[in-house]
Amino acid sequence: MQNENWRVAPGGAIRGEARVPGDKSISHRAVMLGALADGTTQVTGLLEGADVLATIEVFRALGVAIDGPEHGAVTVHGVGWEGLRPPASELDVGNSGTSMRLLAGLLAGLPFDTVLTGDASLNRRPMRRVTEPLAEMGARITTSEAGTAPLRIHGGSPLTGIDYTLPVASAQVKSALLLAGMRAAGHTCVTEPAPTRDHTERMLQGFGYPVSRDLATVCLEGGRRLYATRVDVPADISSAAFLLVAASIAPGSDLTLRHVGWNPTRTGVVEILRRMGADIEVLGTDEVGGEPVADLRVRSAGLRGIAIPEELVPLAIDEFPALFIAAACAEGETLLTGAAELRVKESDRIAVMAEGLQALGVTVEPREDGARIVGRPVLDGGQVHSHTDHRIAMAFAIAALRAEAPVAIESCENVRTSFPGFVELLRRLGMGVEVDAGPAHTP
Repeated sequence: MQNENWRVAPGGAIRGEARVPGDKSISHRAVMLGALADGTTQVTGLLEGADVLATIEVFRALGVAIDGPEHGAVTVHGVGWEGLRPPASELDVGNSGTSMRLLAGLLAGLPFDTVLTGDASLNRRPMRRVTEPLAEMGARITTSEAGTAPLRIHGGSPLTGIDYTLPVASAQVKSALLLAGMRAAGHTCVTEPAPTRDHTERMLQGFGYPVSRDLATVCLEGGRRLYATRVDVPADISSAAFLLVAASIAPGSDLTLRHVGWNPTRTGVVEILRRMGADIEVLGTDEVGGEPVADLRVRSAGLRGIAIPEELVPLAIDEFPALFIAAACAEGETLLTGAAELRVKESDRIAVMAEGLQALGVTVEPREDGARIVGRPVLDGGQVHSHTDHRIAMAFAIAALRAEAPVAIESCENVRTSFPGFVELLRRLGMGVEVDAGPAHTP
């Protein structure tokens, strides 16, 4: 992938309306369950980012015919579990941690061997949190000595349902176990220490697979079938988060975001921003395919630092790069705790965000499970490195709205994994962004 660097002009406002790309989590699951279903599944609003395209290519390699994507529309010709075929080579999911962890559960119950691999960044991320509970179900998965990919999944091992309590709240691990549980004998139950996104449970039911929930525990019985359906993917609230923060911190901003996913397990970012004083209005709500959606209007507001409640952290875990920028522009001190999960994302997001904010003159004290951030009215310009993490790159792009000089960001190419067209949208909403393929330079 060609290296891409951005230079973002300082200041400005965000005005207008937009619909951000489709929800990545829902897009992945729509393709996966559609492939396993009986019949043909129609998907609209699909995110055409590199991560979701990687999931599509995996299922094509497993013998599933998939038409598209074209303008967010995909037709998945489901083959059921029995119709999957051994791939001719390793299954490469690129930078997609969601693909790798969910596929580990899905592939564990198949009668043939598979190998899951990714790019250099993904192959450094921890995978034991999913391979170890899968092993308790009877799966045979070999990792590197460090517990990382490639994952060699030895097929033909009968799976047995388990009752598993997650040591750390993780929707990806929960989903992997539920997908494996569909091929396991008996019941599989997963108990969460804190709520996480529930897209897998909602979508399983949308495809006709019974799922039960009792407080923090979700269960299903193996051996049922999936039936094709239609899926309309809402706009991704994780992508919308960058624009919510941008319009909040830039004076004179007024932005409306359309058809945003409003799943209660994903709205932590809005709750946190409102507690900081953000002016975010819900214009209307609807429900599409079992997933709630909403139109949101956000206007600039004076933010204030807060102690972020730990119970909201799992509900906003992917949005913290954007929230770090909100904290850097807020009056007073913001304290984040209970977010150790951020250290094992596409990058160590606590360390990388602290490093970048310090380069822009912000006082940041990184901690093992979070950070202390002291806001300031104006940020310095400067040069930061995204460490090839798409959400880090987007976060520092919006930081330029409150900077006194340009912000140069290195290695932004992975933004296309989750938000294709991000730069073009920023330009349309009023920001100045230059893109080049050479080394980033200090403003």
